[in-house]
Amino acid sequence: MPLLFRTAAASEPAGSPDSRRPHRRAALVAATAGLAVLAVGTPVAYATLGPGASPEPRPAVAEAVRGKDYVETRLLFGTERPDGGPEVTDRQFLAFVDEEVTPRFPNGLTIQDGRGQWRDSHGVVERERSYELTLLYPASEARLRGRQIERIRDAYEKEYAQESVGRLEERVTADF
Repeated sequence: MPLLFRTAAASEPAGSPDSRRPHRRAALVAATAGLAVLAVGTPVAYATLGPGASPEPRPAVAEAVRGKDYVETRLLFGTERPDGGPEVTDRQFLAFVDEEVTPRFPNGLTIQDGRGQWRDSHGVVERERSYELTLLYPASEARLRGRQIERIRDAYEKEYAQESVGRLEERVTADF
């Protein structure tokens, strides 16, 4: 919206009420425009940020968290062999899980197929089919389970000539 200003007549002395009127009006128009932008822009900004972005006060007491403290460990198993041998098959991987993982984690696990890549010890980027194995166990068992997980990693690396089995962990809250 264009702003219109009235210029003071040359005959009006500087500092007279009539000579200050255009400056006051300009300041008033600018302040009004600024307030309008804030009034319209603030709800739009909060709506853009999505749910929970509103400055509305949150309840003082948070809802009780369900579940108990667990550790989630994800192991990343590659299937290509650095020595050029045949890749690890589904049958071989599932047999490995039956022999090495299930006895240590009989309460359950999750396996997902994947595709991955990583730079090997020779600097070559390897792209390969992979498996992601997810294990959940009580945080109170972390020390014992950590040793068992290392045995699983070592066994896979030796059996299938792998340079490494990736391990990721984080504390979570779980409820079953």
